[in-house]
Amino acid sequence: MKPGKVYLIGAGPGDPGLITVKGQTCIRTADVVIYDYLAAPALLAHASPETEMIYVGKKGGDHTLPQGGINQLIIEKSRQGLTVARLKGGDPYIFGRGGEEAEELVAAGIPFEVVPGVTSAIAGAAYAGIPLTHRDYTSTLAFVTGHEDPTKASSSIDWKALATGIGTLVFFMGIKNLPLIAEQLQGNGMAPETPVALVRWGTTTRQKTVTGTLASIVDIARQAGMKAPALIVVGKVVRLRDRLQWFETRPLFGRTIVVTRARAQASDLVERLTELGANCLEYPTIEVVPAEDVAPLDAAIQNLPTYDWLIFTSVNGVKYFFERLFDLGKDVRALHHVRTAVIGPATAERLREQGLRSDIVPASYRAESVIEAFAEENVAGQRILIPRAAEARPILPEELRRMGAEVDEITVYHTRPVADNAPALVDDLENGRIDMVTFTSSSTVKHFHAMLPADRRAQLMGKVRSASIGPITTETAEDLGFQVHVTADEFTIPGLCKAIQTVFADSDD
Repeated sequence: MKPGKVYLIGAGPGDPGLITVKGQTCIRTADVVIYDYLAAPALLAHASPETEMIYVGKKGGDHTLPQGGINQLIIEKSRQGLTVARLKGGDPYIFGRGGEEAEELVAAGIPFEVVPGVTSAIAGAAYAGIPLTHRDYTSTLAFVTGHEDPTKASSSIDWKALATGIGTLVFFMGIKNLPLIAEQLQGNGMAPETPVALVRWGTTTRQKTVTGTLASIVDIARQAGMKAPALIVVGKVVRLRDRLQWFETRPLFGRTIVVTRARAQASDLVERLTELGANCLEYPTIEVVPAEDVAPLDAAIQNLPTYDWLIFTSVNGVKYFFERLFDLGKDVRALHHVRTAVIGPATAERLREQGLRSDIVPASYRAESVIEAFAEENVAGQRILIPRAAEARPILPEELRRMGAEVDEITVYHTRPVADNAPALVDDLENGRIDMVTFTSSSTVKHFHAMLPADRRAQLMGKVRSASIGPITTETAEDLGFQVHVTADEFTIPGLCKAIQTVFADSDD
């Protein structure tokens, strides 16, 4: 059998957005992804659902698989004719043992390519506000392993050259040996007052940076609890951090926020909060599933010519209605005579993606506002179809019927609880790792409430803020005993993110 091809891919330093376009493409087309501890989990989402995922990471000296075993695994998979994406943190050829893996592939006669990645040395320093070179400070730079014992007799590190001949030094994997590194540099001629920065979890929302000098950094690191994975940056360029730091100054940096939304709908909220600096923990309390019985929807679709209005109260309603419309061999032409109304801009945008522009988008994004908009329409005797969730509030169809309309409510999807992550959620709350919980619907509130032990809810949520997307969700939360610290003025994901910022801005004051 002809062997498959192996791609040695640099996954970048932690921020999933820093992988190269080619690296992303290789993951998407791979049959097997073999990935390390420091490769961002979000990158795995680029792979096909059929792709085999194999974790071979190393953490704190604990090797899931020794390097020899990793080499053999890559070779075995490629000999099966499979395309292998070997995903390595940072760049595969900078302290990533990519060269060793490439040598093994050459010896085995297996074709391969190297897809360089953004090394953590460059990215971690940049995200900490430290340019590694600067013409006013230095034009020389060295990357050094910090994993080697600086005191061993056969050290391959020329400490004299590093201490006196290089302007900026970046040590990888050196936190454990920090005292010895500081001692060797000073002992070989580097000034004790030389600036030093330690950057942990660089480029991620968990990033932590501390600074000091060669003389003080060991004590500072100990007091700050700095642990691996972390970079050590040594040189005058560290002084620029005070002026150039940008990443750690974002409004939600250092805040850990729980997203309770269904995983399939969470990406927009997670992306926006992450961009603002938050560390998002996804604890979906619900999942959205299509209705099992499609007969009522099928009948409504076949009778579309009899309807005057089609109202969507969520993006999920749009999704499942149109999926069924297309499954039945129809398209938007079946709606040419039907006027449409939506509950808000997100739903309107989803409708536009299907080729339709909504006739009604209320100024305030809830059922009551849709009702107000219809008060200006003469709907008496008209037929209205509402594809919606089984759990939706009855107020909209009830009020439309009072106006004289004939309303058909069709269940196109359900929300059901997700509780398998409850122990992890409780553990995070119990240990004070969470700053805020977000609620985007009454369903998320109800199922979040059910996930917490009844006798400990108040205790677990005692120091945790909560944010709600709108007054209906807030009312549900308060009825269940939760304190809601902020309710979005605009009942959208952007509005919720804006409200969250105000909470933490006020607390910082």
